[in-house]
Amino acid sequence: MVNKNKRFKRSYYWFLLLIPAVIGLVVVVNLDSTIRSTFAGKKWSVPSTVYARPLEIYQGAQLSKGDLKKELELLGYHFVSRLNKPGQAVFSAKQVKIYTPGFQFSDELEPARKIKLTLKNGVIADLSSDDGAALLRLEPVAVGGIYPAHNEDRLLVQLSEVPVSLQKMLVAVEDSGFYDHYGISLRGIIRAAAANIKKGGISQGASTLTQQLIKNYYLSSEQTLSRKAQEALMALLLEMHFSKDDILEGYINEIYLGQDGPRAIHGFGLASQYYFRRPLTELSLDQQALLVALVRGASYYNPWRNPERALKRRNLVLDIAVRENSLDSALAEQAKKQPLGIGERSTAGSKRYPAYLDLVRRQLQRDYKVEDLNSSGLSIFTHFDPLVQESAQTSLEKAAAKQESEGRSAELEGAVVITRPNTGAVIAVVGGRDGSYAGFNRALDASRQVGSLIKPAVYLTALEQPEVYNLATVLSDDPFTLTEENGRQWSPKNYDKKSHGDVLLYKAFANSYNQSTARLGNTIGLDKIADTLHRLGAEPLDRILPSLTLGAVDMAPIEVAQIYQTLSADGFYTPLMAINSVMEPGGKVLTRYPLQVEQRFDADSIYMLRYAMQAVTHEGTAKALQWLLPEFAVAGKTGTTNDLRDSWFAGFSGDMMAVVWLGRDDNKNTGLTGSSGALRIWADIFAQRSDLSVQNLPPQDISISWVDQDSGLGSQESCDNALPLPFINGFQPEQEIRCSRGVDKIIDWFSDLIQ
Repeated sequence: MVNKNKRFKRSYYWFLLLIPAVIGLVVVVNLDSTIRSTFAGKKWSVPSTVYARPLEIYQGAQLSKGDLKKELELLGYHFVSRLNKPGQAVFSAKQVKIYTPGFQFSDELEPARKIKLTLKNGVIADLSSDDGAALLRLEPVAVGGIYPAHNEDRLLVQLSEVPVSLQKMLVAVEDSGFYDHYGISLRGIIRAAAANIKKGGISQGASTLTQQLIKNYYLSSEQTLSRKAQEALMALLLEMHFSKDDILEGYINEIYLGQDGPRAIHGFGLASQYYFRRPLTELSLDQQALLVALVRGASYYNPWRNPERALKRRNLVLDIAVRENSLDSALAEQAKKQPLGIGERSTAGSKRYPAYLDLVRRQLQRDYKVEDLNSSGLSIFTHFDPLVQESAQTSLEKAAAKQESEGRSAELEGAVVITRPNTGAVIAVVGGRDGSYAGFNRALDASRQVGSLIKPAVYLTALEQPEVYNLATVLSDDPFTLTEENGRQWSPKNYDKKSHGDVLLYKAFANSYNQSTARLGNTIGLDKIADTLHRLGAEPLDRILPSLTLGAVDMAPIEVAQIYQTLSADGFYTPLMAINSVMEPGGKVLTRYPLQVEQRFDADSIYMLRYAMQAVTHEGTAKALQWLLPEFAVAGKTGTTNDLRDSWFAGFSGDMMAVVWLGRDDNKNTGLTGSSGALRIWADIFAQRSDLSVQNLPPQDISISWVDQDSGLGSQESCDNALPLPFINGFQPEQEIRCSRGVDKIIDWFSDLIQ
């Protein structure tokens, strides 16, 4: 019985000992599986990069020296006296020389080139390149990235792309025994243990390069014995399955080397671009040493904030490399004599366009999964124009600040959306006064009453019935009261609190008269107006009330832009597009976004409406454009909502369409009308960026007839009150007023006298 109990106790003890062994084995197997599956496969979530349109350069292209320099600044070019490397430019009084680094576009590889161009009066007068190309493109500006949740950014490199001198310095400084150990260093462990005993806690680690990679890639940075034990075990497993070159390459791509706003700079490939604006293969020895120096503390040794500290650490790296026989002492001494060489901190890395990036992200999510966008390293090419964006942002900021300084409106905010009429390409989006703030995007999400911006839909609906309405149709602008179905009475009033009697249709539109517009809209039918809005590009309305005719409907600026895009494109509907194409790493194009066009309105009615929209800028509520944009034809419409809560202007030239909104986030009075607020910003943008005035060419069946400005009846050119207006053939005024001149006037006077 005693022996039986002893055997039972021994079995029990062995069982107790077996439990942790089994648990340990399971842990090791799981860790081993994790390492093999993740490190051998897709190691990193590489963010997608969103690019602007490339700047095309060819003889005859419109381009000022200031715009070219601004573009190159955004690209991070260095301005030098002589071209030596890609990414440099030389500006002289007569010529500009540029050394482009080349770029892989979605359609072709643009090679590195040296180009020379002459600019005269804002035009490229002469162009030459070292390979004879007559049409070339600069690499596109990076709009931003679609990052993983941890906001890490990296540019993956292969070990063959990393200078051997950098590899040797890195190993010498961070782990001189890297090629001799199996993941952990026993000598380092003993040294760290002794130091930790003296300190009474964990103050030192014994991390090899392999352990550092494990810690950064798999684990947290907490200093506990269990975490250090796990780190050591995983390091041994990693070394068991992968070569030293694999591990070193992983480390080079993983290590944290800086912070660019919310974006974390990881890996030597991206760090080279961030600090020096050039590929890793082009770095000099002293620049390589600076990157190695940053491994010990990218913030502590930040070369912009702490240049002396960074220089001292860089030189120490060179000395250690010499001591470890990894670098020739003469080369090290020569490198130590060099300055840090990073120059001024470029705006290219810090420049972000969150409002436009927000639009891109939303459009991409129709076709791509979120995890693909923030982890697959896609290249997303867009229609974004950084020069137009800069002008729009600056114009908004300047105008809002001026209004506030003059005490007219406090806490003023705004939004801008700009497109190309012929393509529907969205080229700029301003989401608020602070263009770098990635918060509330007013351009996409600020749904506000649009006021008189809705009126083109009312008048277009009428003009689609040429047998009833034309530009000379007389409308009543007398007081108007409508009894709605619920018995409530609605009596719209004009902004100037006056009534204007009988007015011609085009004048009612140009002057934005509410009473005549409300009469017209409720006569032709609210359902027809809602249908016109939908055909223009608006979403179907949930409720249709009589006040729709005066813009009592909420829309975001991007929705208004879709409507006015169709008007700017002669009645052809084109969905607004931010994206041109999407390319995966390696150059394969995944998706192209071609132009989609659908004619939704006949040419005659659209021409008539655009004529009236031009009248807005000549003699109506936007006539300030006559001196803000002298001798430059545009078309548009002002918008002002009740109690001056919203100031709008939407309009177009021949090459740009823009919607501008000004208001307050708390929806309080701004003290601004459409013409005194948003219009001024719109005009400032177009004065800087639009080169082609609006082209409103009449269709073949349109002819000009003279009408009386008061009655709308046909008249003669010689009459004092005569006005030329376009009409669809067959719908000119039938009745004609004959004015009296010379002898006819005397006869008429004598006839009246004898009667």
